[in-house]
Amino acid sequence: MRLPHSFTLLSTFTTLSSAFYIPGWSIRTYKDNDPIPLQTNKISSPLTQLPYAYSELPFVCPAKKDGFGSRFGSRHVGLNIGEVLRGDRREISDYQLFMGKDVVCAHLCDAEMDAGTAATARRLVQEGYVAEWIVDNLPGATKFVALDKKKTYYAAGFKLGYNEADKAYLNNHVTFVLRWRKYNGDNNKKVIVAFEVYTKSIAGHQGKCPESLDDQPPLELALPQVPDPSSADPERTIDDPDGKIIIPYTYSVYWKEDNSIEWANRWDLYFVNDDESVSVHWLAIINSLVIAFLLTIVVAIVMLRTLSRDIHNYTDLDPETKSQPSSSNSGNLLESADDLDDTPGWKLLHGDVFRPPPLGGLFAPLIGSGIQLLVVIISLLLLSATGILNPSYRGGFLSFSIFLFVFAGLIAGYVSTRVYKTFSGTNWKKNALLTATIFPGFVFSTVFALNIFMWVQESSSAIPFTTILALLFLWAGIQSPLVYAGASIGFRAAPWEPPTRTTQIPRQPPSPETVKWYLRPLPLTLLSGLIPFAVIFIELLYIFKSLWADKSSYYYMFGFLAIVAVIFFVTVVEVAVVATYLLLCKEEWRWWWRAFSVGAGSAVWVAIYSAWYWVAVLGVRGWRSAVVYWGWMGLGCVVWGVMWGTVGVVASWVFVARIYRAIKAD
Repeated sequence: MRLPHSFTLLSTFTTLSSAFYIPGWSIRTYKDNDPIPLQTNKISSPLTQLPYAYSELPFVCPAKKDGFGSRFGSRHVGLNIGEVLRGDRREISDYQLFMGKDVVCAHLCDAEMDAGTAATARRLVQEGYVAEWIVDNLPGATKFVALDKKKTYYAAGFKLGYNEADKAYLNNHVTFVLRWRKYNGDNNKKVIVAFEVYTKSIAGHQGKCPESLDDQPPLELALPQVPDPSSADPERTIDDPDGKIIIPYTYSVYWKEDNSIEWANRWDLYFVNDDESVSVHWLAIINSLVIAFLLTIVVAIVMLRTLSRDIHNYTDLDPETKSQPSSSNSGNLLESADDLDDTPGWKLLHGDVFRPPPLGGLFAPLIGSGIQLLVVIISLLLLSATGILNPSYRGGFLSFSIFLFVFAGLIAGYVSTRVYKTFSGTNWKKNALLTATIFPGFVFSTVFALNIFMWVQESSSAIPFTTILALLFLWAGIQSPLVYAGASIGFRAAPWEPPTRTTQIPRQPPSPETVKWYLRPLPLTLLSGLIPFAVIFIELLYIFKSLWADKSSYYYMFGFLAIVAVIFFVTVVEVAVVATYLLLCKEEWRWWWRAFSVGAGSAVWVAIYSAWYWVAVLGVRGWRSAVVYWGWMGLGCVVWGVMWGTVGVVASWVFVARIYRAIKAD
């Protein structure tokens, strides 16, 4: 299969702006007998993770140079960068659609299939591949009716064929049902409100339409049989290696007026908004609220009771004791540990708690990238919850993700440099370079490695070479200079002054034997990540289903997702605060990376959940799908960990600064 046409950076941004779509806007009207293009897109399967371009399949009708589709200009439809990344490959076909004109049956072409092509077709049918075609931005849908016959819903796409008694049959006849209504009551303007596709397998009508679509034998994907020359049994046959299968492609078109569907709500049928699903989401939110409420009580006890008692006990000490010079470093807030044995452990760490962490050159860029990701996620949730980003805007989610990530580089550079300067760093240009390259470079390298694999597999999800160049330009030509600009602004800003001074000689950290098991790095990360994960695991099931299992469905419950995200954010903050306080009480002053691992702990559970989903739910076939699944899920877990690890650090930083500022004020 050939790679599709490449896309330049300029066309990417042009398409991004022109494809902007909100239900109720961008209405396209037609008059009677207006030609309407039918676009073929990709085929995908719930059993594999490798989509392919429909127009590049070796057994379908190739587009004719002077065919019906040529009247619309270029057959290849310009795609935004999000569509390219998700594997869309749209091309205008030669199926002839005219507004309001019914076609009982029309012959498209006869395709020829040899042994190799037949094997490919059988494999795709056996793996349950579904084709997606598009008319007026609506995917062709398979219609389903609920058991109570009160609700109708759509599943995007239609099956290439079906299996029966170990035989594969190809659906070579399609019936299009297009529903329309008048636009604002104008008889001369009509809008399309639904696009349904019904398939059938019909054999024995090469070069023409069958006399009747009923009671026709199906088209089996089997080569003609010849006697087996290696067998003495004359009745034993094998596939003719030189045999051919002729596939006649035909179609029917029916237009139906339907005033029950508003144009602004025509996508609603693709969203299975049943009562059970809504109830599960509300139960998930209630579950999340209960967890967050219980955790809030724990934090309140720590903050209002334990901390208040700690600070009160400290303020009751003799002022001379608190100000007595220390043999190691005079002038500290707390000078003599011998005189303060009754004070809480965290009070003794005033000279070390704000000491720069090890690998600070990596820590600051990670925090900058984490804030960058957080800005992207918050923006996407707001745009999705308000309906600006929705499934009808194809590729919009990915396009806006890249756009926001690139321009949030300004914030990443600023935050990273402020953190770096807090740790007394002076080479801010080096820090800006690391911020612009470490995390974005890791993401790009992972995507590039997966893309090479997709190229080898000839999947439509392989990114064209010039799109790779466009992504490189976005990274090196726009994002990196923005990081540098943000770093320049951040370095000129006044450094953050910690409330206590750091001693010259580091305090001896507690020995591992004296630390409780649950405060050791690995158990602390796992336990701290489990609580936030419990908030989101139900919502993850729906997200995973739309991404990996049922590709004909769309995730659309962004309102629920926004609520759960807020609860999750609060939970991560509270867990980080409690974990950091427990570490400080045990005189563990090396809290920076611990706070990061606590915030990122839920990423470990997401990875574990991904493994369970792969084994127990997904049931995909082959190692190729495993490479795709684990490649993207591994990258997703790293992104998740960096983002929420940053939230854990910021929350702990604010908490630690607040409690030490409180004792300084006293």
